[in-house]
Amino acid sequence: MTKLRHYDNLGTARFITFCCYHRYQLLNETLAKKSFIRNLIKIREKYNIKLYGYALMPEHVHLVLYPPDSLRLGKVIGQLKALTSREMLAYMRNRQSGLLEKLRVVRGGREICTFWQRRCYDHNCRTSEIVNEKIEYCHKNPVVRGLVKSPEDWIWSSYNYYLGNDDVPIRMDDIE
Repeated sequence: MTKLRHYDNLGTARFITFCCYHRYQLLNETLAKKSFIRNLIKIREKYNIKLYGYALMPEHVHLVLYPPDSLRLGKVIGQLKALTSREMLAYMRNRQSGLLEKLRVVRGGREICTFWQRRCYDHNCRTSEIVNEKIEYCHKNPVVRGLVKSPEDWIWSSYNYYLGNDDVPIRMDDIE
């Protein structure tokens, strides 16, 4: 399989999608979603990333963000995934989750558990129209999947922030 190409330093917003290992629904629990949000906030602050939209789905994540020009986004997404993975795998070990067996892989000759698939989808949003289109996609995704009837019913996306609600898991940045 060829490696997906990622382009940095483009001065554009990015639409990123990445999945849980084998698309298992590892983000179903509120604890997992809160862990992801907490680590997204850390990474966002550490690297001065602007966040425009997101959706946490049971087995994947969508982010619409704007990285600083000097940032290698793949490395940062890797850090975000690693932080969340460590927390959630530790939680699963403590609970003696049977799911851990399904997450075992051999890498570099050693057996490890993995939470995320290795690659991600990365789309450059060259216009504000495309940025808005990707944010709308994030907001509609839980409805299309049948998780809720209306976007405002899914608290794990940026939709309620854009409605003006203050009680949201994470605040968005203004789109430039």
